[in-house]
Amino acid sequence: MKEEIMVAETAQPRGLISRLTGVIIMLVVMLMIVTAAVWIACRPATPDAFYSHQLPQDARVGTLLKSEPFSKAVPEGAQGWRILYVTTRVGKPVVASAVIVVAKQNAQSPRPIIAWAHGTTGVVSGCAPSVMEKPFDNLPSIDALVREGWAYIGADYPGLGTDGGHTYLVGEDAANAVLDAVRAARQMRDANLGDRLVVWGHSQGGNSALWAGMRVTEYAPELKLLGVAALAPASDLKGLVSASKGGRFGKIISALILRSYSQAYPDVQVGDYARGVSRLIASDIASRCVGGYGALFSVLETNLFPSEGIFSRDPTTGSLGNRLGENTPTGIIPAPVLIAQGEVDDLVLPEVQKRYVTARCSAGQKIGFRTYAGRSHLSLVGADSPLAPELLSWTRDLFDGKPKEGNCKP
Repeated sequence: MKEEIMVAETAQPRGLISRLTGVIIMLVVMLMIVTAAVWIACRPATPDAFYSHQLPQDARVGTLLKSEPFSKAVPEGAQGWRILYVTTRVGKPVVASAVIVVAKQNAQSPRPIIAWAHGTTGVVSGCAPSVMEKPFDNLPSIDALVREGWAYIGADYPGLGTDGGHTYLVGEDAANAVLDAVRAARQMRDANLGDRLVVWGHSQGGNSALWAGMRVTEYAPELKLLGVAALAPASDLKGLVSASKGGRFGKIISALILRSYSQAYPDVQVGDYARGVSRLIASDIASRCVGGYGALFSVLETNLFPSEGIFSRDPTTGSLGNRLGENTPTGIIPAPVLIAQGEVDDLVLPEVQKRYVTARCSAGQKIGFRTYAGRSHLSLVGADSPLAPELLSWTRDLFDGKPKEGNCKP
């Protein structure tokens, strides 16, 4: 009898443990299913058929290939188009997409142009602003721009709407895409676009804008560049990567750079800079867009990296470091330059930006450098930011022929 009681008492804990194990396994399986479903939902949208176009054999950069009306988030009283055009990626002609917005009211004379270089959205197809629900995100006031009578031309960059992948923070490619979008848009008769141009860019696009300013005279001499406004630009790339690699968004930027540079440059090998689990996670992060739910999933994934970031080797050394240096915009821009920087930006650090500005001023570049208290990387270009009216005023003066000397002294 006593032995039977002991067996029964022993069986009860075993049964309980077995049931608990079953519950745990079921919960783990459910968690895996939910995670997989969220992962799938966070994949980039598939661009529609408009973005598929065969590159002509005799393709010339700046050629308009295709256009159609575009109305997503276009302000009242304005009209828009999305276009496909020819530009270059790693020295070869490719198809890229862009958006044009102008006032519906006919212009009495050719419209001056704002070429917008957008910030980081990703490096894969489906991450183009024109594909996303908010194509004018982080642009200081599309409504005010249209009211001024200016034309908006926003390049998506190659590989974000079209296929083939995007060469992220490769300055020459981005500059060509911005300038070729303007060239192509000027072939749209209904838009009535002139040759006077001011380039605006934020973050990644700030780097693109500075590069466009450096290249315009040689690459697109038919355009009259009046100024470049770089807003929290990714200017000093080595400084940016080194300072931000341990932060959440900095880890995402690191993943995008590593994927893009390894595809653009044969001498940059992913395995030289990221290994093991970090390499796999970085690859997954780079496969989705920076925006919406996809960005939230990527932010969660960054918790799986070591606190110091994804790199197993100092990214400012070796082939990657050399390429980052090559893509830092250090050439002279033959027009006034405005650089705006938020003082609490935790991605493009204020001290890194100040060092860049000091170096460029010492090299002879005239720069108007403005800092904004309490403004972060994104709030700098928010609707309530004091930057927006100041940028409009600065640009208006350029189109009105009023000189801008800058406040730095080489």
